[in-house]
Amino acid sequence: MTKFFESENGSVEQNAKVVILGFLISLIFVVYVLKLFSLQVIEGAQYRKQSQTISSQVKTIDAQRGEIFDRNASMPMVINTDSFAIDLIPAEIPNGHYDSVASRLASYLGISKQEIDRKVPAGLRRSYTAVEVRSNVPFSVISNIAENVTDLPGVSWRSKPVRNYVETGSISHVVGYVGDITNEEVKVMYNVTDKDGRRVYSNKSVVGKTGIEKQYDLRLQGIQGRESRTVDVRGHVLSDAPIVEPPQMGKNLVLTIDMRIQELAEKALGERVGAAVVIRPSDGEVLALVSYPFYDQNLFNDDNAAAQYTRLANDPNRPLLNRAVNAAYPPASTFKIIMSTAMLAEKAFPSSKDVECTGRVDYGNRIFHCHQKWGHGYLNMKEALAQSCDVYYWVVGRDFLGVDKISSYAKEFGFGESLDIDLPAQQAGFVPTAPWKERKYHQKWLGGDTMNMSIGQGYTLVTPLHIANMVAMVANSGKIYRPHLLKEVRDPATNEVIEQVKPEVLHESNIDDSVWREVQNAMRYTITDGTPAFPLNNKVVQIAGKTGTAEVGSLDHWHSWMACYAPFNAPVEEQVVVVVLVEATNDWEWWAPYATNIIFQGIFANQSYEEAVNSLPANVREVITSRKHVGARQE
Repeated sequence: MTKFFESENGSVEQNAKVVILGFLISLIFVVYVLKLFSLQVIEGAQYRKQSQTISSQVKTIDAQRGEIFDRNASMPMVINTDSFAIDLIPAEIPNGHYDSVASRLASYLGISKQEIDRKVPAGLRRSYTAVEVRSNVPFSVISNIAENVTDLPGVSWRSKPVRNYVETGSISHVVGYVGDITNEEVKVMYNVTDKDGRRVYSNKSVVGKTGIEKQYDLRLQGIQGRESRTVDVRGHVLSDAPIVEPPQMGKNLVLTIDMRIQELAEKALGERVGAAVVIRPSDGEVLALVSYPFYDQNLFNDDNAAAQYTRLANDPNRPLLNRAVNAAYPPASTFKIIMSTAMLAEKAFPSSKDVECTGRVDYGNRIFHCHQKWGHGYLNMKEALAQSCDVYYWVVGRDFLGVDKISSYAKEFGFGESLDIDLPAQQAGFVPTAPWKERKYHQKWLGGDTMNMSIGQGYTLVTPLHIANMVAMVANSGKIYRPHLLKEVRDPATNEVIEQVKPEVLHESNIDDSVWREVQNAMRYTITDGTPAFPLNNKVVQIAGKTGTAEVGSLDHWHSWMACYAPFNAPVEEQVVVVVLVEATNDWEWWAPYATNIIFQGIFANQSYEEAVNSLPANVREVITSRKHVGARQE
């Protein structure tokens, strides 16, 4: 009986185990079915996409940058030239064969193996990331490599358009140049996307480094294309036809620069360290922006770009410096335009009242000498501006205006702040104040400081563009527009204008129109009866302006300024402002007014440099063609 119950209990236990085992099997089966359903239906699309990615070989197709035109938009100043780049994927080279492959590739490229080793150091030789070994490779070299590609595992090539700067010379500082993106730039720009959310930059991007190329890089950048093929696990191509997403070219830019005027101003300045600026006071368009010395942007197109940059950066004449916007100088006697405006606006001193110039002013323990040491005699404001009499402006500045008002009016004209021109770097200049001197030097501002400031010497610093905007403010009766270089953005396929830059007021003064008219008339009188009457003798156009000579270091070492606008008394829409600066590093020849006259002659007679020089009065032409006008300081 006991055995019967034991047998019955054992059977029950065995049945229970079978049931549990069956339940576990069923549960496992259900879990597998659900997982299979999830993989195939719920997550199927995601895994299919991953499998396609894994089985696809994708190559990027570089997009061409947009082209850059001058204001006439007829012929491009910057284009793209077809070229190729050689890439190397180190991990695709069989073990032990790197040296032989690198040596063979170097011989095809005409470079040393060490150059490839520098780009593919030992730490990267198991990497599957493509390394660009050489750019700007001609098609003939690519053909040679293609014929021997079986001996070059890991080597590939791609189209990489090269920037071709058709117009070089002084326009180099405006246009700038491009180069391969650096690791630091990748970190900053990696997450930049276009309007469709696509990344614009990668570690193989070519980006603007200076000038317009950098300022408007996003507009000039195109959208990279893609070429994908189906491959097996070994990378062998399985599909005959690739799937191609074509690249999109970047936008074309039309600048405000007029290349005829740019070349005219460049030749008028000549091989003299300095700058020339031509702008329209009515809207801020920059017609010419010249800085000498300049450089050829095409030097940065090959793999020696770093060495070329180092050479230019170490040049004592600093050809990479855009002196028109990035170098600051004392404004010298051009500052007397601001002084005259401040005196009239403040009613600080009657413009008709005379001040006697004996050639010197004794103040404190110093003697201040006028540039004309025997003196100018009695002068009113118009005559003082024309003769650039230092004594007159010393008296007005020290005794009737004072440093606070002078500083305030200088800032009213835009001095001491960035003019916000569309370039990636620019100098703000500097306008001193009494509190600044106390903080900086722990010294009180003295009357002698005010006297220096009144004639554009001392601590005040400006760029040639600041002086151009100062003259534009006078010509435009108190209104300054933001100077700009971009005129239009155009579609590269249709040439349709998709963006147009509109004039933007930078500053508008409340000074009465009568003040501006009196300053304008005084500037015209300066040209007809003042110090620049001879070099600015011009029969084509009436000019108004002011000279400046900034003392640098010694009595025979000066910067030469000429700041003008023309035609005088014409509607402001027809006027242009011309400013020329010749640095004191050149032999003294008082060249700025002569260069200015050539520029005005060429602009308004529609002439080249050579034609403009030949059309000037014979006595002026004789001085210009002699190349030197050496003599004592002239204002």
